[in-house]
Amino acid sequence: MVVAVLVIGVASQLVASRLRLPAIVVLLAVGLTLGPVTGLVAIDMDPHDLSEMVGLGVAIILFEGGMSLRFGEVRHVSKTVGRLVTIGPLLAMALGASAAHYIGGMSWGTAAVIGGILVVTGPTVILPLLRQARLKRDTAAILKWEGIVNDPTGVLLAILAFQWFTNIEDGIGSIVLAWIMALGIGVILGAGVGYGMVLLFRLGIVPDHLKAPTLLVIVLLVAVAANAVVDESGLLAVTIMGIVMGNVRLPDRERLLNFKEPLTVLLLSVLFILIPSTLTIDDLRLIDVRVVAFLMVMLLLVRPATVWLSTIGAGTTRENRTLVGWIAPRGIVAAATAGVVGPGLVDAGYEDANKILPTVFAMILVTVVLHGVTLGPLARRLGLSAESRSGLLIIGASEWTVQLATRLKDAGVSAMIADDSYHRMKSARMAEVRTYYGEILSDDAEVSLDLTATTDVLCATSNDYYNSLVAGALGPEYGFHRVFQLTNTSREDSDKKRINDDHGGVTAFDEHLGFFRLQMLEREGWEVRSTKLTEEFSWADWKATHGTQGEQYYPMAQVSADGELSLYRAGSSFSPKAGATAIYFARGRAERTGDTGVMAAVPAEDEPRPAPVDVP
Repeated sequence: MVVAVLVIGVASQLVASRLRLPAIVVLLAVGLTLGPVTGLVAIDMDPHDLSEMVGLGVAIILFEGGMSLRFGEVRHVSKTVGRLVTIGPLLAMALGASAAHYIGGMSWGTAAVIGGILVVTGPTVILPLLRQARLKRDTAAILKWEGIVNDPTGVLLAILAFQWFTNIEDGIGSIVLAWIMALGIGVILGAGVGYGMVLLFRLGIVPDHLKAPTLLVIVLLVAVAANAVVDESGLLAVTIMGIVMGNVRLPDRERLLNFKEPLTVLLLSVLFILIPSTLTIDDLRLIDVRVVAFLMVMLLLVRPATVWLSTIGAGTTRENRTLVGWIAPRGIVAAATAGVVGPGLVDAGYEDANKILPTVFAMILVTVVLHGVTLGPLARRLGLSAESRSGLLIIGASEWTVQLATRLKDAGVSAMIADDSYHRMKSARMAEVRTYYGEILSDDAEVSLDLTATTDVLCATSNDYYNSLVAGALGPEYGFHRVFQLTNTSREDSDKKRINDDHGGVTAFDEHLGFFRLQMLEREGWEVRSTKLTEEFSWADWKATHGTQGEQYYPMAQVSADGELSLYRAGSSFSPKAGATAIYFARGRAERTGDTGVMAAVPAEDEPRPAPVDVP
């Protein structure tokens, strides 16, 4: 059963990726089909034990999310984020509980608990949606921080409501004290262990090959230890631990994150199949007209009101408030919390608490589908997403990279050149190409550079080793198949001491077209050019008049009719379709002779072209 769930879960993720759907939509559909609909997956486990296992999985997910948060991301929207993670949860719970009681017809105990659960906005859903919608940096940071920080906050609020209505005889003082203790334990334990792990890693006490598994075990230990002191404080503790470790100087941070990400994907695949499988057809029948009305009120009134009221005077734009006020997909934490407190509330005498789990699942499904479909169009309408469908980040300023960026910009593709030399950037600035002056691997670039539109990277400096270093650093973020670098100039079959291909990116353009050859050909009169292809003038027609690839021209990229960029990789086929723009490196209309700046005429397009100078 475990293997079957893993296979089905990963297969669902692959299907969602191919269909460009949020993975949770496919996972929920599969989980509901395998569980209450067909009964093929049945978890023969005590509900308490299952909830404990689910809680450990959620702890790992929240730690990974917390570690991905960087304070520099919210530099310009810190007040907005602060309001949404402090005032926002209290407003959302109060408004949500009122809606559940008056619209959904639930008792105050059930309404308060479900109001706390629906405070969470689900980082496991938000982050994939942000990658697909390619929002501007500040807008994405607001949604990302709110989703990750409010998850443990929502859980604590739900538990506080649960304890109040099940232990009301203990008095409000003891319940508030328990909640304060949960906050204290979460912050102190999470921050303390986070700093402690950083110190151990810096001193080399933990060997490199044991850092990732040690950290994984410590995360689980912190979650269990915090829960043992104060119930349900573990999620807050691991989130704080992740934020601490993500914002201190830790050389292994990216490697540790890369280890946690595939584990998170597996956990999501399993949890979103296991939890829906615990539902029954009778549970689904509890979703009546009043529950549907409650869900609509939560979507159309409670969420927008929460965002607009909590961000009054925060200085954020109307467009940001509008988008954030609509986007609030729920995820695995809401489902896991509902699975824990729902049965407990039923046992305490609240019969309508059996509606909590199916209602939360309905909210998850509705919000993920609606927000997944509407996020991109709404962001574009509000001007909060990338203007172009594709974008290229070029590392290294030179005459030909400026020409390439200009041709891409003319074809509707966003292009940016990054270089740490102000002098080399002069021609890029004069050509009105977007530039970043500084080290692309610096902390400043990581937290302040807006690469919303970037889909591909080209490492094009004169240093092969630096190109490989940058390609290796940016590969996990963009995908190694989208990170390119110029060919290694020391490349020879007999040379066993050259840079290993495994440490760099995809070789761009041609195996024999390195930086210095490009530079020399540019001085001989070659330039980056582009041609818009049509049905009447295809790429085959173009090649028939321009000679041999590798001698008279080199393909560089193509931009499809709908704006999709494809850089040419060495050794692959290059056959852009009608409507696409072909970008290539070829001899220009004028040719420089020496360094005198005198221009010599070259043959017209319909005249025979001499072979280019063979530059070593």
